[in-house]
Amino acid sequence: MPVNRTTYDRTVWRIVWQIPAGQVLAYGQIAAMIPAPDGMDVPSYERIAPRWVGYAMRRCMSDDLNNPPDSTQPSIPWHRVINSQGMISLPQGSFDADQQRTRLEAEGVVFDSRGRVDFGRYGWEGPDEAWLTAHGLMRPYSMRGPNDTD
Repeated sequence: MPVNRTTYDRTVWRIVWQIPAGQVLAYGQIAAMIPAPDGMDVPSYERIAPRWVGYAMRRCMSDDLNNPPDSTQPSIPWHRVINSQGMISLPQGSFDADQQRTRLEAEGVVFDSRGRVDFGRYGWEGPDEAWLTAHGLMRPYSMRGPNDTD
C-alpha cells in the first residue's frame, strides 16, 4: 500500500473529479499521473499503482460520506474509471457494475457488443497543464489509437 493511503486516495479522487461527464480514464492512466512515492523505484510503482487506484476507487464507492443516503449521485464520479480494455471491472451483473454502466450511458457513453468503451471516442486526455502543475501531477498516457481524433 502507499506510504500514506489517505493522501494517495485523495489524490486519486481529485483526479477523478476532473473527468468530464461522458468521458473515461483507465486505472493505469490515473496511476501514471501520480509520481512514485519517495523510496519506491518507478518500475515497482508502475506495476502496483493501477491496483492502488482500484483500491482508492473501491473506498470512495463504499464511503458513506461520498454516498449520502439522500443522493443518487456520489460526490466522486467513480463510474468514469474503467479498465485498460475499456470495460467495467466490477463483477458482471453486480449492482455496482449495473450502476456504473447505467451512469456512463446516461452521460452518452456507448458500449459495444462486447461491453467495451471506445477510448478513441470517450477517453479523456487529462486536465490542462496548469492544473497538473498546480497539483504536482503528470499527464496521463493516451489510450487513443493513432487514427483516433476528438
